[in-house]
Amino acid sequence: MALPKDMRLKGHRTFNYIHKNSIIYHGKLMTFKVAKSNPKILLSHKFTNCSNNFRVAIAISKKVSKKAVERNKLRRILQEWLLSNIQKINNHKPYWLLVNLRFGDFCNDKTRLLEEFQNLMFKSRLIK
Repeated sequence: MALPKDMRLKGHRTFNYIHKNSIIYHGKLMTFKVAKSNPKILLSHKFTNCSNNFRVAIAISKKVSKKAVERNKLRRILQEWLLSNIQKINNHKPYWLLVNLRFGDFCNDKTRLLEEFQNLMFKSRLIK
């Protein structure tokens, strides 16, 4: 199941803002870039009502896997975890999150991937 449209990040200005104004949390398999939300950037995408909520983008490089099928599978695994563990209570947090998966051979190790994802979510204080 994919993330709802009101939780996704889009647009090059959004990503430029995150790269410049974020706090980075490193893990062995991925990095998190967390920035305060800036709803003015999203006005061109016509997100008016809930643009100050928690939003996520998951970027998976071709270095992780050459096959788009495998990259999409990893993205869906992370999105599914987010949907099941981010409650409406946490959705009010005005943060934007960019998840970058590092290259490595962990496509078949779902538990290791989710464990690190959860640890970084706690470390970055996006969930309690």
